[in-house]
Amino acid sequence: MCLRKGSIVRQRSLVILTSVLTTGALTLTACGSRDKDNKGGDGGNVTVTIGVDAPLTGQNSATGLGIQYGAQIAVDDANKNKTVPGVTFKIKPLDDKAIPATGQQNATQLVQDKSVLGVVGPLNSGVATQMQQVFATANLVEISPSNTGVELTQGKNWQTSKSRPFKTYFRTATTDALQGAYAADYAYNGIHKKKAFVVDDKQTYGAGLSKIFKEQFVKQGGKIIGTDHVNTGDRDFSTLVTKIKNSGADILYYGGQYDESEVLTKQLKDAGAKIPLFGGDGMFTPTYIKTAGKASEGDLVTSIGVPVDTLPAAKDFVATYKAKKYPGDYGTYGSYSYDATTAIIKAVGQVVKDGKIPSDARSQVVDAVQKTSFDGISGKISFDEYGDTTNKQLTVYQVTKGEWKSVKSGTANPK
Repeated sequence: MCLRKGSIVRQRSLVILTSVLTTGALTLTACGSRDKDNKGGDGGNVTVTIGVDAPLTGQNSATGLGIQYGAQIAVDDANKNKTVPGVTFKIKPLDDKAIPATGQQNATQLVQDKSVLGVVGPLNSGVATQMQQVFATANLVEISPSNTGVELTQGKNWQTSKSRPFKTYFRTATTDALQGAYAADYAYNGIHKKKAFVVDDKQTYGAGLSKIFKEQFVKQGGKIIGTDHVNTGDRDFSTLVTKIKNSGADILYYGGQYDESEVLTKQLKDAGAKIPLFGGDGMFTPTYIKTAGKASEGDLVTSIGVPVDTLPAAKDFVATYKAKKYPGDYGTYGSYSYDATTAIIKAVGQVVKDGKIPSDARSQVVDAVQKTSFDGISGKISFDEYGDTTNKQLTVYQVTKGEWKSVKSGTANPK
């Protein structure tokens, strides 16, 4: 999915940043650290760090924390099972607060830590746009469990000419091109909605997802009878609610996160507009239902993969997450974070032998991730020529009696 977020960013020049990182990268020869007093592992004689970037506080933190602790469980499992002999793994979680500029700063910090051989995250697509170049300059692999913005892997002109911008960037989440089309098909053919009002939050994720939904809904035969935008952080939607109610729409499609949509749907229902709000994976969290209350009943989302609680391979992961009482929501991206972390761990295992880290370890790890193929807890994990996951599974969920219930799962096919 996902994602984005934050205010408009005044970013420092990437040209200057690239120059600084290139100079700094020359000093990172070993790209690992000997840990004579290692207290965090089970007998490893070298420590390898996996960075984790996500919003760990503030907006989107419920899903961001799910990413952090999904990675933590993967690292704990690898250390317990001695997956890579001679290596102890640890994570380095950094809070981007869903702000692109903060994500860029975090990327710089992770690059400068010579023990970091891979990064999991970020949550938001808008944040990812400011991190990709930093990691690419340092040949440091980045795997997002949640980014869905198509241009991140296929370039700005992906609809006419696909071109991969950064070979260091991968994701275990499928793209908005598939998610938006899947939602449009279900809205028109599954629940027979004909007139949609479309709203987005003007962020990379939300605007992109809404654009694709609109295109595909019209192709199906539906009609877009109104569009509008909101700002992240908005809480008063009275004017927008009146506009939607008077439009005659039989469904509201929202491109954005749960922070705003959970408030919008409540105000919409309170105003007497009894139509479902349909969104993407940025809304798929129990927090949405808790905040919106009964007003969320009947609302819909699409999300990547299939319900994690139904996956036999994820049984131990779910049990561990609950037993540890980790905060956040494991159900949205936790399993995809676990698998992204595992992909990095397996790649490190191809590169680091007998606890010896080669001078070009980071670039070797990138190549190993590109070639990876294994059965993860969320499904088959492998990547195509763009760095996109080959797992195209998607699910539509609907709020039923106060819980997200799966109503359709299947493989999304590009149109």
